[in-house]
Amino acid sequence: MSALIAVPLALTGAPLLADSHEDGSKTIPGLSSPPMSARDLVTMPRLGAPTVSRFGRYAVFSVTYTDPETLTRSPIHYALDLSAPGAKPVELELGLDGYALAFGPENHLYFLSEDHTDREAANYTRLWRVSLDSAQSVSKPTLVADLGDSALSGFLLSPKGDKAALLRSAPRECPTFQCEPEGEPTGSGRLYEGDIGFYRHWDRWVKPGEFNRVFVFDLEDGEISGPGVPIDGADPTTGLVGNTPTVPFGGMEDLAWAPDSSGLYFVAREASAKEPTSTDLDIYFSDLTGSAPVVLTQANDAHDSGPTMSPDGATLAYLAMERPGYESDRLVVHLRDIASGETRALTTDTDLSFGSLTWSADGSYLLATAADTLDTPVFLIDPTSGKVRELDLMAGNEAHIGSMAALPGNRLLFVRDSIGAPNELYLSTNLARARPLTNFVTKRMGQMASTLTTRFSFAGAEGATVWGQITRLENQGGPIPAILYIHGGPQGSFNDVWSSRWNARAVASQGYAVISVDFHGSSGYGQDFMDAINQDWGGKPLVDLQKGLEAALALDPQIDGSRACAMGASYGGYMINWIAGNWPDRFDCLVQHDGLFDLRSFYYSTEELWFPRWDFGGSYFEQAEVYERWNPVNHIDKWQTPMLVITGEKDFRVPYTQGLQSFTVLQEREIPSQLLVFPDENHWVLGAKNSLQWHETVFAWLDRWLSDKEVGE
Repeated sequence: MSALIAVPLALTGAPLLADSHEDGSKTIPGLSSPPMSARDLVTMPRLGAPTVSRFGRYAVFSVTYTDPETLTRSPIHYALDLSAPGAKPVELELGLDGYALAFGPENHLYFLSEDHTDREAANYTRLWRVSLDSAQSVSKPTLVADLGDSALSGFLLSPKGDKAALLRSAPRECPTFQCEPEGEPTGSGRLYEGDIGFYRHWDRWVKPGEFNRVFVFDLEDGEISGPGVPIDGADPTTGLVGNTPTVPFGGMEDLAWAPDSSGLYFVAREASAKEPTSTDLDIYFSDLTGSAPVVLTQANDAHDSGPTMSPDGATLAYLAMERPGYESDRLVVHLRDIASGETRALTTDTDLSFGSLTWSADGSYLLATAADTLDTPVFLIDPTSGKVRELDLMAGNEAHIGSMAALPGNRLLFVRDSIGAPNELYLSTNLARARPLTNFVTKRMGQMASTLTTRFSFAGAEGATVWGQITRLENQGGPIPAILYIHGGPQGSFNDVWSSRWNARAVASQGYAVISVDFHGSSGYGQDFMDAINQDWGGKPLVDLQKGLEAALALDPQIDGSRACAMGASYGGYMINWIAGNWPDRFDCLVQHDGLFDLRSFYYSTEELWFPRWDFGGSYFEQAEVYERWNPVNHIDKWQTPMLVITGEKDFRVPYTQGLQSFTVLQEREIPSQLLVFPDENHWVLGAKNSLQWHETVFAWLDRWLSDKEVGE
């Protein structure tokens, strides 16, 4: 892929910003439409993943809407007839406030709801069913599973529709879904043994002895029957002890039914003292008898996930990493012959890390997505030869494709988003160029000032080719202040993707040129490039950011490099702290969200210890020299740039005390600074009101240091 060069526009000397409108959008000279505001971003409709009927005729999906005044979020469900070209989505009235919709046989649509038809029963979750007819209307809901207040939180129907796998958090000693432990502590204290493994994870304290567990029920006449069979084994002394789906991000996609409904394949993390230092996820098989499940990937001490069964039931495809302890190793597609148990790696000759793995409807090929130079396209994989071919599904950039559903007739349903717009639903026939099926957000985005994203490449650290992007308002005159956008991970990328949290279009719409750089360690450029950040956190990545900013300024002369701020979260927040002491005179302001400040205290307070152990070569005790080499706290004597610090009290990945420590330095050194703490947020900001406050605070901080500065100062 060659670099895309934007035609330089002449500097006009236009002012950066004028007054704001009541909705928070800016008045920027030269624009015919109002730019997107923070409230626009927060209230943008969010289209979710589709569920498809058995023979691929109907797709059902949910769109989450946010009230612009109260910021209350609620979903509306839609059905779409995929067999009728030009058909429009039809709103579904389920009769209840439902979520987690999924198709069963005969166009039966199942869903969870905390609501009840008589509106008087207890407010706990039940499983319901409606029938979808050819007019895309639904029948009155009927109850499938009422398990009282036993915390039903997910379900997966068998292909034949004769069984349902139900998920809850339950004590391991419970042999049935509704079993409850005897005895509770006398106080509110949590008591942990030294060999518990995780005692807190992501944003929750672990309840000792309680795990994500799945129980399988028979379905008879549309209702569950029996006590439920635990797929981890009824006897905790011989069965699996651990979480399935995995914590914190696993879902029902961690499970895959055998096509004849005879058993379940599933991903689990075994609970043990080594849990915080191990990336070992395994794939198991349960024959639904209640006996201990069989582990299929025991030979691999690294990550195994993404089980998906071929339609004929003969082959299990899954994803596996090779190196234990490395969460960002390459994901290679593997195939397991069910009859013989033989396993082979399929895509070792392709330097891509695959995800979203699925079989075609006829089982003749596999489909998977993978990050590749700022895009996340779809690849077709031959299950015999392992040959990989990228599909050309979109006119222009593929951007970010996800939530794939392979349909009969060689069709592919998926959602696609980009920096320019959120998810819409698309359908490809014969794996050719796809056509859009929905227009929930595209029309709305067209009513706002458009942005232009330019991809560019340059020679970064050690002469390697490094890629970046510039996003700015399309018709804005210069000079335009610059924002250096630094992604987290660090093994990640901002990509050409829409985000509800770190949104390049939203920032650019405030009148800034947003410059992102995929520094060494970023995904989408081969495993060697990703591995290059190992034990070099503040080295090559900083060089890439410095050279990338310079390259962007040279590419677009309308960008005013003398007015610039930098911002980032997680590793990006670490880099902000590192820049404060190692590039201290370059920026007018900094924004640091959930950033690592002191690598020593971080190591001893984070939960997933495999992460720092891999990236720094071992534990802090073993590799103190490496940790201290790249430790921002060792350079605070050079801090001078105004900084906004943001953190969440429920963040156990980068505990909020890291933010407090950096803010203390800023206060002691009398550097202009602000601290924004969210008591109810984790490593991310998810609540609508909190998101609006986040954006308003960040935008005010940027304006404070960039709007009032004279051009060229």
